Amino acid sequence: MKTKIALFTAILTSVAVFSQKQWTLKECVDYALKNNITVKQNRLSVQLAEKDAEIAKGNFLPDLSASGNSSLNFGSSIGQNGTRVSADNFRLSGSLRSSTTVFNGFRNLNTYRQAKLGIKGSELDLEVIENDITLNVVNTYLNVLFAKENLNVAKVQAEISAKQIERAKAQFEGGAIPKGDLLNVQSTAATDAQNVITQQNNLDLSLLNLSQLLQVSSDSFDVAKIEVDTPSVALLYSDSDVVFNKAISNRAEIAKAELNVENADFGIKIAKGAYLPTLSFDASAGSSYQHFFNDAFSNTYLFKQIKDNMGYGLGLSLNIPIFNRFQTKNRVAKSFISKEQSELALENEKLKLQQTIEQAFLDAKAAAKAFDAAQISLEAQQEAFKNAQVSYDYGSMTQFDFDQVRNRLVNAEGAMIRAKYDYVFKTKVLKFYYGESIVD
Repeated sequence: MKTKIALFTAILTSVAVFSQKQWTLKECVDYALKNNITVKQNRLSVQLAEKDAEIAKGNFLPDLSASGNSSLNFGSSIGQNGTRVSADNFRLSGSLRSSTTVFNGFRNLNTYRQAKLGIKGSELDLEVIENDITLNVVNTYLNVLFAKENLNVAKVQAEISAKQIERAKAQFEGGAIPKGDLLNVQSTAATDAQNVITQQNNLDLSLLNLSQLLQVSSDSFDVAKIEVDTPSVALLYSDSDVVFNKAISNRAEIAKAELNVENADFGIKIAKGAYLPTLSFDASAGSSYQHFFNDAFSNTYLFKQIKDNMGYGLGLSLNIPIFNRFQTKNRVAKSFISKEQSELALENEKLKLQQTIEQAFLDAKAAAKAFDAAQISLEAQQEAFKNAQVSYDYGSMTQFDFDQVRNRLVNAEGAMIRAKYDYVFKTKVLKFYYGESIVD
């Protein structure tokens, strides 16, 4: 019985520990990259591209096929001398055949190289998806931390308000303040308590968004707190060109667009290959067996007939294109147009990347200024609140005026939290495009 109780206790403990698990940022990103459905679909696309390359590689090898025929004949037939003879017999024949393409304008070679590019292209598509998911997870994770700090500020203010009720009651009972001041304190406390509920709901919603992004249950889902130090208002990079020049060499979108241009070159080579002749080689071997039911003397053993009837064949086939209704000409023209499209798509990707980075740089610059201003405002409001607290304690400030000062402090604290996380995230966006880790 004691053993069962101990086991049951251990199970409950393990369940409790699991339910209290707090996900780190790295765990969230790693889990999303491993389990996200879109990521899984793109991993399968990579596998499909690998099979396409294997199929293209197989075109270099000769094929081999076997065939067999059998027949059972009854009645009479016309013999070689023109007389009718009885021909009840059984016939069996079989053959092996192999053929290969010796030369087809290098189309097999270029198709294989194109298929190899397809693997790289699918891998780059996967990288793009993984980068987007990583950035999304980081943003959603920071939103949770932002909501947690807002909740903490709201709780502190609610506690202060609750303590002021007791103080205001004592002052009212002692005749130091009118009942209206007491009601104002109680009203402020109720508002602060309601704000705690609102901020808790915001936190719950942020956690739900993150859990849904990770595609895990939201029950007891929580994240670990990470220290978001007060960042420096100095930008990491001097201008957007520094980030753009680095991003050109490391962004998967650009690499994929460049790969598409290279792929279009192979498309041109494959299309031009149809102008050249095709040379094929084939070899065959076959034999047959025949058994007469009404002429036992004409029958010989199976293996002897197969040996005696064995035949072989070798052949070369040359196909020279002369005129095919301008099909090849138009396919080549289309392949050149496709390359131009790929080149324009590459330039467009570079332009989009440059515009995105310029916007991200301006956003980070504006966030830095907002963060600096929020710091100055918070320090001023903190000092103002200290002075107001002293004045209020000595009775030289009304409850209404004191609440006004405290509200300004609360607003400054909220603005500071928003500015800090906004600046941290927008700085991470720049690091993301620069190619640095944003999970740390």
